[in-house]
This record gives sequence, structure tokens and C-alpha cells, in this order.
Amino acid sequence: MDYSNLKLVFRSLLARKGRSILTILGIIIGVAGVIIIIALGAGAKSLILGQITKLGSDLISVQPGKSNEKGPPAQVFGIVITTLIKEDAEALRSEVVHAKAVSAVATGSVSVTWGNRTIDTNLISTDSAYPNVISFDMESGQFFGTQQDNVVVLGSSVADLLFLGSDPLGKVIKVKSASQKEAGGVPLRIIGVVAERGASFFQDQDDQIFVPLAIGQQQILGIHYLNSINIKVDASENISRTVEDVERVLMQRHRIQNKVDADFTVRNIADAIDILSVITDALRLFLTSMAGIALIVGGIGILNIMMATVAERTREIGLRKAVGAKKSNILSQFLVEAGVLTLLGGIIGIIFGIIISFLITLLMRYLGYDWAFVVSLSSIALAIVVSILTGVIFGLYPALKASRLNPIDALRYE
Repeated sequence: MDYSNLKLVFRSLLARKGRSILTILGIIIGVAGVIIIIALGAGAKSLILGQITKLGSDLISVQPGKSNEKGPPAQVFGIVITTLIKEDAEALRSEVVHAKAVSAVATGSVSVTWGNRTIDTNLISTDSAYPNVISFDMESGQFFGTQQDNVVVLGSSVADLLFLGSDPLGKVIKVKSASQKEAGGVPLRIIGVVAERGASFFQDQDDQIFVPLAIGQQQILGIHYLNSINIKVDASENISRTVEDVERVLMQRHRIQNKVDADFTVRNIADAIDILSVITDALRLFLTSMAGIALIVGGIGILNIMMATVAERTREIGLRKAVGAKKSNILSQFLVEAGVLTLLGGIIGIIFGIIISFLITLLMRYLGYDWAFVVSLSSIALAIVVSILTGVIFGLYPALKASRLNPIDALRYE
């Protein structure tokens, strides 16, 4: 196509600016969606890999309640299950050969008071083995030992909110769960503050306090069961063997003959990652389909405006044919017109997609997640190709219709 024909295309689009903008809006939304979805997928992948690096691949978690092979345990849906107890953790500690460390955990939501300040946070009731299973550093003080004293270790954000930068060690706070009837709560002496850990698997690891298991269960939460048992395996190659040993010990303790009747779920970190990947892949597929619908809507808009353009310019087409324009000239003009519309929509969509992806990255990092900003050249190329193909596919019929007009009939058209 020559430059004079290209000028004609741009002159036609500029003469109908409002209609052109509305036409490419669907393309902009669809292409921006493609860029954002690919960027979100890459960011989520980097986050998941980061969590594996933080937690390690040698962890096993035992959750109360049965689940299917790839589904989450029942307690994830808010169901209270009491099938795991402290004695189960003690049995695993002594009977599972490759268990390097075993920690029992009971969790809950509590309010913490110091002076006239009260905040809500998460309670981790556990034992002295917890730091050996879930590795972290202490900012100050120490984690509690085997003695079940009324002591507490604070997460970094809890310490900051309660004490506003002053040293909390040795201070006595009061901790109260929603189920406690006492007004004041349980007094606990602060013996340590955990160093900042950030977010892990979409949970703020600094918005927590840690208390000895007996104190948390008996004095604060008023429960006898565990929410989980965490196990650190001595070597990653022993993961499968350890899972089998854990299942064997717990089935014996719970008097369960058949594995399908188990009242617990044993998962390693790889299983958790697989489940999370299935969820994120399903979400990506859903969002991609939404972006595809937007592109189809944009393509229908291209079809409508090109059909209207052909009708409006019938006399012009007839005149051009009368002075020697070929079918191929008319066809290429309208195809290029549709292609230019979608290319402009694609470029604008790419710009918006990159900006929105960057803003999402900033938001996720602000929330404490290790989220990578990834916009690949392949995703940009894909977005451009898809937008141009949309224009060509939906612009082909109007272009063919325009090229096949009889010049005499076209000149008579009113």
C-alpha cells in the first residue's frame, strides 16, 4: 500500500475520532488484561518460589481433618476439628526416625494490652522446638525453652505498635482471647522479639505473638487440641519416607485401620505449592478468558464501525473505482484501517497494562510480599499480534464487502 493510501486511512480515522476511540476501547481493555495477567502470573510464581526458599523444602505439616489428595484440609474452611493433640506430637518426636524437629501448634486470635494501648493479633501457642522447625532470627531476647512459664515472644510489628520503639523486654502485657470471660486477660512477661520476617503464603509473619503451648491452650484459648504439627526432616530425600512414618504413627494412635478413614492430613511443602499453583492457574485461566471476551467485544466494535464506514463511504468507493482503483486497493485500505485501529488499541493497552502491573507490584511489595515486576517482551509481542489479528479477522468482511461494490451502484448510492 502506498503512502497516499495510508494518509487516506488516517484522515478517515481522524474524521471520526469519537467513534474510533470507542471502537478501540475494547481492544485496550483486552490487551491490557493480557499484559496484566501474564505479569501477575510471573509475580505469583516469584512469590511462591520465594516462600519455598524461606521455609525450605524439608518441612512436613500435619493438619487435623481428612482432605482429598489435592484439596485443603477441612479446617481451612473454618471447621473446628479436635483430632490432633499434644501427645500426637510427642509420639512423632520419638518414633519418626527422620524427624529432626517436631513442634506442636495451637493458634487463635487475641487482643494484647500494654498500658492504654490494645491491639488485635495472632497467637501461636507452641513449644521450644518451633524455632528449629520454622527458622527465624531473634531481634532481641530469646525464645522460650521447655519450662511452661507465663512468658511471651513478640513479632516485630506487634512490638512496634505496642511499645513505639522502646525496649519491650521484661515488660508484662495482658493477652486475652475472645472466649475469655476475665476482663484483664492473662499477664505474660516479654522475653524476646522476633526479627522482621515479612509475609509468607499471604500471612503477615510479624503480626504474631508466641507463648508456651500449655499457657496458650489452658489459660488463653481454653482448648485441648492442636491446629497443626510441624516437622522438619533431616534431609529432603527422606520426605516421602517421613510422610509414610507420620501416617503410620498417627493411624496407630488414632486406631485407624484404613488410610481413607484418616482423621488427619499430612502434607509437605511441595504439596502445598502444587495446591497453590492449581488455584493460581485456575485464576489466570479465568482472567485470561475475561481478557479474551474484552478482545472479542472490541473485535465486534471493529466490525460494526467498519460496516458503518463502508455504508457512509459507498459513493467514495464508487468514485475511486471509477477512476481506476482496483479491488485490492479498496480491500487493503479497509484492512489497514481496521489494523491501525487495533494496533493503536494494542499499543495503548500495552502502556496501560505495564503501568497497572507496576502499580500492583508496588502494592504487593508495600504489603510485604516478595513480588517481582515482570513484563516480558514475549507478552508484549503476543499482545501486539493478538490485537492486529483481531483487527484483520473482524475487519475482513467489511473490507471484502467494500472491495466488491459495483462502481455504478456505488455512485448512485444515497
